[in-house]
Amino acid sequence: MKTIYKIAFASILIFCGACADMDKINTNPDGISSVTPQMLATKLILNITNDDIGSEKGFMLPFMRDKYILWSEYPEDAQYNRLNRASFSDMTRLTDAQKMMELSQDLKEGEKNAYTGLAYFIRAYYFFNLTIQVGDMPYSEAIKGETEGDTKPTYDTQKDIFIGILKELDLADNLFANASQFDGDIIYGGDVNKWRKMVNSFQLKVLINLHKKTGDSDLNVAQKFKDIVSNRPIFSNNEDNFSLVYSNQQNQMYPFFKQGNQFVIYPMVSSVLIDKLKILNDYRLFYYTEPSPVKIEEGLSDSDFDAYVGVEPSLEYSAVSSISSSKDYSDINLRYKETPEGEPVYLLSYAQVEFMLAEAAVRGWVGETPEEHYNQGVKAAMEYVRDNTPINTYNHGMDITDNYIEAYIESAEVKLSSDPNTQMEQIITQKYLSTFLQSPLSAFFENRRTGYPYFEINPASNQNEPSNKLPVRWMYPSDEVQYNLEHVNEATNRQYNGGDDNNGIMWILQ
Repeated sequence: MKTIYKIAFASILIFCGACADMDKINTNPDGISSVTPQMLATKLILNITNDDIGSEKGFMLPFMRDKYILWSEYPEDAQYNRLNRASFSDMTRLTDAQKMMELSQDLKEGEKNAYTGLAYFIRAYYFFNLTIQVGDMPYSEAIKGETEGDTKPTYDTQKDIFIGILKELDLADNLFANASQFDGDIIYGGDVNKWRKMVNSFQLKVLINLHKKTGDSDLNVAQKFKDIVSNRPIFSNNEDNFSLVYSNQQNQMYPFFKQGNQFVIYPMVSSVLIDKLKILNDYRLFYYTEPSPVKIEEGLSDSDFDAYVGVEPSLEYSAVSSISSSKDYSDINLRYKETPEGEPVYLLSYAQVEFMLAEAAVRGWVGETPEEHYNQGVKAAMEYVRDNTPINTYNHGMDITDNYIEAYIESAEVKLSSDPNTQMEQIITQKYLSTFLQSPLSAFFENRRTGYPYFEINPASNQNEPSNKLPVRWMYPSDEVQYNLEHVNEATNRQYNGGDDNNGIMWILQ
């Protein structure tokens, strides 16, 4: 995976820039004369990884919503809970996926199945990540504007969208199960077995987000979850992570590396994260953050938990600015700024899957006990951080050893409780601790879904209206309001009593 990414990335970025206008590609006598499934595969995979991960300040914005990071430059909407409008502009990915399927029809059966399976996965991935933002949206008619000139698609219900997503993921798994290695894949090198694991692990994520719908016979959530765990391949180690790997090459460096990055001076690490790490005696504190310079000047060691100071993310900006000026806070670990390779950034990890399995066990969906999956999730998360950090330079002398991991899991603060409610909080907390600067917006949606971890609401700084609530959805895109108002109104009347605001409770949350 690493080698393929390093070799392919720069040339693919050039290709993808050219791909912005397919008509120009197809008519440029000095350029690429035709588009292939391999090219579209690379473009689509980069869309959902490199493009969505972003860089510099754009990389950090989702982690402000996740309450990992505060921003000292000026008040950021993301930090203060303002959710504006979603965007449907990336629906061009769906037409690219459709084109990839069409262009693969003349290939050998194994290759055709691989590209078709990838197309179904891309569709499911896109629709899931957008519907959990807005609720009902175009699904069955989503690309009619491209294929039939219909720019006013109807809005499917969120339930129907989820039914469609699950079916498309089943199709993708079946196609990859009958596919051969394919070109254009910068993540898994065309390994269809790895893609099967990703498709099925992602379907577990979809299903865990449907936990309030276990009584719906059309979905059959719990049984479907159990069937996947019992009968299909899913992530089994950190090598399976769906992640982008960086290197010390131009256009391939970690998203927050210091070179050309004017924003490296602004992050502050939140107390939501730091206080939890301290309470649990968690050495990831020393891998994630830097000690407060003030505490070091006072004589504390950089290996002392008390040298690390988090800032409450709901503080008014004037207070945040004052703390920033005082220097008495913890910055992100220097490895995120000083090493061009940084660490791989994943969209879905083995540790997250293990925490999903632990949650499913608590809910009674699978027969295993939650302890086994919880412990394995903690272990995998710890190992991931350790294995991607130059320990002699960036862990402040606090090594995460195998013995430490074992002792940590068995410690009174971490050991899984026998009480189901406490178990759920512990599982989601450990999931939160595992996704620092990883899996953007995961913590936002976990908090929305479960209430964990707890995020403080400060009416004096909260930009949501009303100011005593956290927002739960993005509003529909302004282009849709302008050009497809009839269907927008139909959807908002159906779901939110006609109000397209940030507080409507969508179907999966009811």
